[in-house]
Amino acid sequence: MTTASPTRAQIWLKAMRPRTLPLALASIGMGSFLAAAHGTFNGAITLFAVLTTIFLQVLSNLANDYGDSVHGADSADRAGPSRAVQAGLITKKQMQQAMLITAVLAMLSGVVLVWLSFGLAQLPLFALFIALGAASIWAAVNYTAGNNPYGYVGLGDLFVFLFFGLLAVLGTYFLQARTLDGLLLLPAISCGAFAVAVLNINNIRDIASDEKAGKISIPVRLGGRMARVYHGVLLAVGVIAAVLWVALTYTSAWQWLFVLALPLLLLNGLHVWRRPSDKLDPLLKQMVLANVAFVLLFGIGQVI
Repeated sequence: MTTASPTRAQIWLKAMRPRTLPLALASIGMGSFLAAAHGTFNGAITLFAVLTTIFLQVLSNLANDYGDSVHGADSADRAGPSRAVQAGLITKKQMQQAMLITAVLAMLSGVVLVWLSFGLAQLPLFALFIALGAASIWAAVNYTAGNNPYGYVGLGDLFVFLFFGLLAVLGTYFLQARTLDGLLLLPAISCGAFAVAVLNINNIRDIASDEKAGKISIPVRLGGRMARVYHGVLLAVGVIAAVLWVALTYTSAWQWLFVLALPLLLLNGLHVWRRPSDKLDPLLKQMVLANVAFVLLFGIGQVI
């Protein structure tokens, strides 16, 4: 029985990797939950934060498909699913055009987002957030694309922590509340650590092909065993930061609601430790879902 060839729409949808979107949106959700808990939630700002984040995540995924194919990390030896450019389903020129369109959409959505929050009455803050948006676009593209992709020298974890954790959570909160508290770093650290954990699973899976292509990720530097220890540390940091937040801001037992997500995180850590690299792909989705569950439970507990 012959399998039908994928349509162009299916090819592009797969290249955009929609399964990664919940991870990106979790941080926006965390910032918005915290704003709601402090009585400053703004639905329009949250909506455009979500749209901007979706465009940035899709841009990052397209750039990753393009960059890893150009630099050789995506090859027939890769343990993960094949990518569109590497498989010849999308040409390099077509992917570059799609990246440009997505970057423009992210920029336009970001401008509307910042305008809704500040307008021109607070020009310095308006300019600051536009600059942060430009930095986000740069980071989305240059993880694996560009002449000197930072993901190839082991800086991917740092950038994911900064952009998926600190910037996404604190930025979303500030755009609504117009103020920041140092303790907000704790839930931002949780989101950042869990986002890096997702990247770490991906990089453990791809150790062999990445090393062959000269992509020196953290797992390539550490080796498979220590990369799994590092994974456990990331999960522990995320949980400890959440515990500290509740301990330092305690007002109700509902704030401990996030502990219901801990079995999912523990299960992920155990499976990453035990499974061989070529069997880790399902744990990417499981870690994303665990992170989403954590954010929902944490956020609901704060609002209640």
